[in-house]
Amino acid sequence: MTKFLLAVHVLAAIVAIGPMTVAASMFPPAARRVLADPGDDRASATLHTLHRICRVYAGVGIVVPVFGFATASSLGVLGDAWLIVSIVLTALAAGVLAALILPGQNALTAGDASAGPEATRRLGMYTGLFNLLWATVTVLMIVRPGSTTGV
Repeated sequence: MTKFLLAVHVLAAIVAIGPMTVAASMFPPAARRVLADPGDDRASATLHTLHRICRVYAGVGIVVPVFGFATASSLGVLGDAWLIVSIVLTALAAGVLAALILPGQNALTAGDASAGPEATRRLGMYTGLFNLLWATVTVLMIVRPGSTTGV
């Protein structure tokens, strides 16, 4: 059962988090193109598509921590420091996504007058932080410093 839980956890991370980080990273430059030429329907469609990918995959991404907790419980590592740090960083990444990235994308796709070039720079910074948090969690999941379960 542990192998099944781990497989679903890893596959969900690849299928959900991967595309979301790419789409979120592509969003600020796409928003700058729309701001530079508001009449460009193709750029606007791209912007809306990237935002939809982020929203949908954020929902699908819930599977990652759910199966992560199940896997950790099955392995008996819920109290390990590397896992606790990973959980905290995952929660921070989710918070950045929910509180900063998605609302910023909403403002830019809605054509909010206050959402200008500064908003795209800020959104790029938030997205970089989000990606850095996920990269750190990924490394912790692979290296598992101090773990007695392998590696």
